[in-house]
Amino acid sequence: MQHTVVEHMDRVTKDVVALTLRATTGDLAPWDPGAHIDLSLPNWLDRQYSLCGDPAERDAYRVAVRYDPLSRGGSEYVHRFLRRGRTLGVSLPRNHFPLVPAPRYLFLAGGIGITPLLPMLRAAAAAGIPATLMYVGPARDSMPFADELLRTYGDLVRIVETGRHGRPDLHALAAALHPDTLVYCCGPATMLAAAEAAFPAERLHAERFQPLARTFGPDTAFEAVCARSGDTVAVPADESLLDALAHAGRPLPAGCREGICGSCEVTVLDGTPEHRDDIGAPEGRMFACVSRAVSPRLVLDL
Repeated sequence: MQHTVVEHMDRVTKDVVALTLRATTGDLAPWDPGAHIDLSLPNWLDRQYSLCGDPAERDAYRVAVRYDPLSRGGSEYVHRFLRRGRTLGVSLPRNHFPLVPAPRYLFLAGGIGITPLLPMLRAAAAAGIPATLMYVGPARDSMPFADELLRTYGDLVRIVETGRHGRPDLHALAAALHPDTLVYCCGPATMLAAAEAAFPAERLHAERFQPLARTFGPDTAFEAVCARSGDTVAVPADESLLDALAHAGRPLPAGCREGICGSCEVTVLDGTPEHRDDIGAPEGRMFACVSRAVSPRLVLDL
């Protein structure tokens, strides 16, 4: 855990506030475009947000938080109660959405999905790699960082206001795209679905805010063996591995609880997990909030 202080709170639209989190001492952990962190909020909630500042600024992180009227308490706390000067714990950065080297890029953003793409566009422009951004939202004044992007990058940025222009034709965009272009997309589920229908899978990289609606087999009970302590934790069919470990006094960090943030990653030493996340668990790892076991037991590095 790293310790920061809320240095600035900038309201970039009526429902989005950008936070500058300054290190209390020394430098913060380095990060690359696409990374996110967990904020440990004073109301005992951990919430994950994409880093949208400059990786070269080693003593501060920048994130943007959109107010969600259906908030589970995270965005509501930030918008209603968080103040400058408050100390916040932040996790080490994690990156499940890295910027893969390519000859050129197309970035597609919808709403708050602009946040992970900001440092990507900055990195591409700084390296002299051809890159363009299509930024889609209902109206320009509701789109965080739209004016900043136009001032900084000019014609590299295309703002699409759906209230005036309708939704962009991604199939036409894909047909005109140079064949060596990688496409990075982040936004609402409707935009991701349209991008997946328009662009070849091998050229599209996407990050989700909500899990895919998928069907798995029936949940069954299994055992989780904590290799370091030798403890065996029973995981009932109606409980997640994450919750069963917490109830047994072996809590893991937990952010989204939906298999999209990666905060509850755990190493599997033996047994066969059933992966139900939307990130793509690395070999020998699993995410305890949603994934379960195919084998009767899992041996975990805990």
